[in-house]
Amino acid sequence: MSPAHTTPVATVTSGNAKITCASCKACCCRLEVILMGDDAVPAGYSETDRWGGEVMKRLDDGWCIALDRRTLLCSIYASRPGVCRDYPAGEGDCLVERAKASL
Repeated sequence: MSPAHTTPVATVTSGNAKITCASCKACCCRLEVILMGDDAVPAGYSETDRWGGEVMKRLDDGWCIALDRRTLLCSIYASRPGVCRDYPAGEGDCLVERAKASL
């Protein structure tokens, strides 16, 4: 997996800290990512779930297969699934996942 990301630019302020895709510590990368028809992730990055839907694979550690474990950045950022593009950084589930990780 070679990094194919650009520097994330979305920034949201939560409390006193700015939350961006580059600084969030990838809390959302433990959530299930359901792929939609127009998502074009690299071959081998998806699998069929028990209900027959296509989802991003997760490795044994529970993290998304596309997550670079050293940098905690998405290795397919430029072609990440729509659900990842639309994920509301610094809101709702993001804050819940950050709290679970004590961030």
